[in-house]
Amino acid sequence: MTKFFLSVHVIAAIIAIGPVTVAASMFPAVARKGDVATLTTLNRICRVYAVVGVAVPTFGFMTASAMGILGETWLIVSIVLTAIAAAVLGLVILPTQAEVLDAPARNARLAMYTGLFNVLWVIVTVLMIVRPGSTIGV
Repeated sequence: MTKFFLSVHVIAAIIAIGPVTVAASMFPAVARKGDVATLTTLNRICRVYAVVGVAVPTFGFMTASAMGILGETWLIVSIVLTAIAAAVLGLVILPTQAEVLDAPARNARLAMYTGLFNVLWVIVTVLMIVRPGSTIGV
C-alpha cells in the first residue's frame, strides 16, 4: 500500500503543483500587459489546481504514516513549508489575482509572493529527494 500512496503523492504533486506554479508565475507578467482573458484563465488554473493539490499532502501523510516516518525532522520541515506555501497561495496569491481581475492593475508584490511560493515548493521537493537525516536508507 505504501507504493500506491507514494505513487499517488508524486503524481498529484506533478499534476497539481506544476500547473499552479507555472500559471501563478505567468499571471504578473500578463497583468502588466492587461490581457484579461488570459488572466482569467490563469486564475482559474490556479484555483482549480489548488483544490486538486490537496491530494499532495493528503497522500504524503498517508505515505509517511505507512512508512513510519512521521517524526522525521526533514518531513516535519517539509510539512511546515507545504503549509506555508498553501497559505501564501490561498491567502495572498489567489485573493490578489482576484483583485487584479476585478480592477486590472499592476501589483508588484504579486510577483514576489509567487516567487516565494515557488521557492517553497523547490525546497520541499529537494527535501523529499535528499531526506537529510532520514532513517530509510537512500
